[in-house]
Parts: sequence; structure tokens; C-alpha cells
Amino acid sequence: MFTLKTNDGKNVKQFPEQLMQMLTGHYISQGIYVAAKLGIADLLKDGAKAIDELAESTEVETQSLYRILRALSSNGIFTESAPSYFANTPMTEYLQSDFPNSVRDAVILEGEQWLWQSWGSMFTALKTGVSGVSAQLGMPLIEFFKQNPEQFATFKAGLKNYSTIINRAVLAAYDFPSESKIIDLGGGDGSLLVSILEANPTMSGVLFELPSVIARNQASSHKSYEMVEGDFFTSVPTGGNIYILKQIIHNWNDEQAIKILCNCKQAMPKGSRLLIIDPIVCSEESSFATFLDLQLLITHPGAWVRTEDEMVKLAQKADLQITNIIKTQSPCTIIECTHG
Repeated sequence: MFTLKTNDGKNVKQFPEQLMQMLTGHYISQGIYVAAKLGIADLLKDGAKAIDELAESTEVETQSLYRILRALSSNGIFTESAPSYFANTPMTEYLQSDFPNSVRDAVILEGEQWLWQSWGSMFTALKTGVSGVSAQLGMPLIEFFKQNPEQFATFKAGLKNYSTIINRAVLAAYDFPSESKIIDLGGGDGSLLVSILEANPTMSGVLFELPSVIARNQASSHKSYEMVEGDFFTSVPTGGNIYILKQIIHNWNDEQAIKILCNCKQAMPKGSRLLIIDPIVCSEESSFATFLDLQLLITHPGAWVRTEDEMVKLAQKADLQITNIIKTQSPCTIIECTHG
């Protein structure tokens, strides 16, 4: 902490170091992004390397790279093990491409210019209701991706990083019954469904998705499940023992979310379960879900991350009975409901 003095030598309030560290947090996040983009953690997988070697491998200017890695090392991201030599730390192992629960693709997504600069439009989003992305890019996100397919690929890779972590957390937290049929509603590429079925080979599954998503999945479909086209705003397949809505509800307003949940209840046989797997905001403490909620303010107008109470109320309005609320080792919580 720093103590400032007036011209007459009197002490004044200390320099707000903690506040300034928060304010300048984007300095660190952009440094992490640069390191991830350059693949520094992969280059250091076998041990420390000199800055000259790292700069040559990544084709960047040596002194500039040194300054970035030095700043990151002062925050525990890499370590300067000897003068001008850098090594990985337990934290930077997660920036390695093949490390379990690697977040390298997610880090690259968060630092890409289109998303990074959109955060500068948060005030505009607050005042106008227009997403920060649309304000920054001059077009909706979906149109930007159509014009920039390489950025869409980066976006998908980053989301897959997050999804893999959540899938593992769900499998560790929930005891799926054998001999069950799972219907994954809006399950995207089917990654969660495949994870569950591989861990529980006596179960069967259905991936329920829009026709366009099903068409994209045809080449990579998993033999252990079938794919069914449809729209959960219209109807949901019947006959499942377990229904899953993973990271779906936060994308919709209350009226739309209740419509989805009501369609689920209508399709669910007696005794079946619905697992609502979604990020949950806890207002009493800082959490990653709190900042995911701000991300939605920037990227998806009308979407938001709810509190546990708000999620429970949605389920109750659809006349679903809450039987369990399970925290996971991820931003997502599992809210288990039954038909009654």
C-alpha cells in the first residue's frame, strides 16, 4: 500500500491499490490471452526456456514478450525461474492444449478483438438495451459470424472448453440410474449425452435439436444415441426417464423459459426427472457465474444468469416439483425436478 502526502507533509488516505488492481485487470487478461494465443504454456511443457528461444519460436520481438511474461509471472501466471528464463506453474498448465480441463481455447475466445472491444460498450448496452457486441460491430453477433467464419470457429472452440468442464462436473456430481433413457433437449453437439452414456453403457439416449443442428451432427453422431429433430418451444419427445436442459434456460426470458419447462412436464412420464443444469448467481459472494451474467449483457440481449431462487420459481410456475439442488465443481448447478 502507498501513503500519499500533501505539500505540507501531512498524510492522506492510502493509495487504493486493491481498487486499481481490479480496474487494471484487463492488463492481465490481455497478457494471458497473448500467452495462450502464442502457445507459451505448450512450449514450456518440458521445462523452463530462455526468453530468446520463446521469442524465436513464436516469431515475436524478444523484449516485448519478456515484459508480458514478467508481468504475468508477478501474478503467478508463469514463473521467471532464473533471469530471462520462464517456466510453467500449476495455473499455466491449464493453458496447455492437451491438459485435462484445458481452458486455452476459452482464453483465446475471451481475448479476441471482437469480444474484447465489445466490453467497452457496456455503458451503451445498459442505456439502450442493445448488446455490446452489436454496438461495437454494427451488426448482430450471428451476422458477424456469417461474415467471419474463422471467428465462429474460435467461438465454438471456446464454448467447447467450458462445456467439457461442465460435463465432467455434472458426471461427478450426479448419480445417473442405470437402464434409463436420457433425452438431452437442445444438447448441441451431444457432448454431455455422450459423456453420460460412455460412463453408463446400460443407458440409452436421444439428442433433441433443431433440424439445422442435427444436420451438422450427422457426420459425428455417436452410435449410442438417436437424433430427433424438433423445437422445445413446440413440443418435447415423450418416453424419457431423465430429461436434460443444459445451459438452456439462461438464454431466455421468464415467459419463454416457463414455456420450455411446461413442454417438458407435458412430455415427462410420471416418475421421470428433469435436470436443469445452469449457471447460478450467488449475490452474497463473488463467483464466475456473476461475471458470465455480465458476458450475456454484452453478447446476448435479454439473456441473464438467474439466482437459485429465481430458477426454483420458474420450475414451480411450470408445476414441477423440486427434489434436489446439487452444486457442482463448475459455475453450473443441477436443479432436479420431477413430474410428480
